[in-house]
Amino acid sequence: MAKDFIITVDLGGTKILSALLDKKNNIVTRVKVATNIEQGADGLVKDIVASVKELLKKENLKEDDLEAVSVGVPGTVNPKTGVIGIAPNLNIKNYNIKKSIMKKISVPVLLENDVNLAGLGIKSFEFKDKVKNMLVVFVGTGIGGALFFDGKVYRGSSFYAGEIGHMLVCKDGSLAKDKGTEFEKLASRTAVVNGITEQIKNKKKSVLAEYVEKKKKIKSKAIAKAIAKKDKVAIEEVGIACKIIGSVLGSITTLLNLDTIVLGGGLIEANHGFMLPKIRAQFRKTVMKDVGKKTKIVVTKLGDDAPLYGGAALAKEFGGK
Repeated sequence: MAKDFIITVDLGGTKILSALLDKKNNIVTRVKVATNIEQGADGLVKDIVASVKELLKKENLKEDDLEAVSVGVPGTVNPKTGVIGIAPNLNIKNYNIKKSIMKKISVPVLLENDVNLAGLGIKSFEFKDKVKNMLVVFVGTGIGGALFFDGKVYRGSSFYAGEIGHMLVCKDGSLAKDKGTEFEKLASRTAVVNGITEQIKNKKKSVLAEYVEKKKKIKSKAIAKAIAKKDKVAIEEVGIACKIIGSVLGSITTLLNLDTIVLGGGLIEANHGFMLPKIRAQFRKTVMKDVGKKTKIVVTKLGDDAPLYGGAALAKEFGGK
């Protein structure tokens, strides 16, 4: 029987987004449910399996129609064994999610870090495999990265490669050895929101003051609207993040001589018109001139679909095994 479909499950800290793709790599249908971290790893597996079965039911398909189920996890994962080393946002450590899922469905399960999975989608479907040395950086609640050398994803000696968000970076010329100087603690959406909140609490005027007063979440689109209204607080805090991002990307490129840097994630996608020129400018100031002169910095066009397409690329890499 022809196995003409794959399913990709993007397992996030706030949502589980799953999609059915056909043999031409078209997204046929999707399912999205909230992530319930409180139920533990086994509960997340139950939700993943339920999403898979719902997708099949919607298209009147059976498990035999699937080549594989690809799962993206926000943490350190071993694609060969299916073991999650650590996924802090999911409260999971040393858990074989592959075996747990395959106890409930008779389909090969493939596992990958979520940003690596997005990077595979970007490389294969956005760039048609025509990039060699690429860094993918997603800026949202935290900051995640994926590295590609000679066109292949680089997972590292123990599958930790790409953990760019946990790099210690300089701010105001100093480098303290604490978590306050981790890249994602300084330049993620969380960092930007913390800065905005602090300024508002210090009596700075902002169109986002209502969010702070009512204890509402400040999301990326709200920040974009504030910037469009020339809000000084939002402009300042996002500007700081842009300088830090540009500096980090410049330093990494000096080391690795990248040809392409792809940016994504909620904060970037909602604010790319404001952020991208500032990131590029700081990148040029930071990178060694001859190393970075041909480096392209772009924003992914795939958005949330990047990891969904990445599932198809992962299935091709591992052949459904």
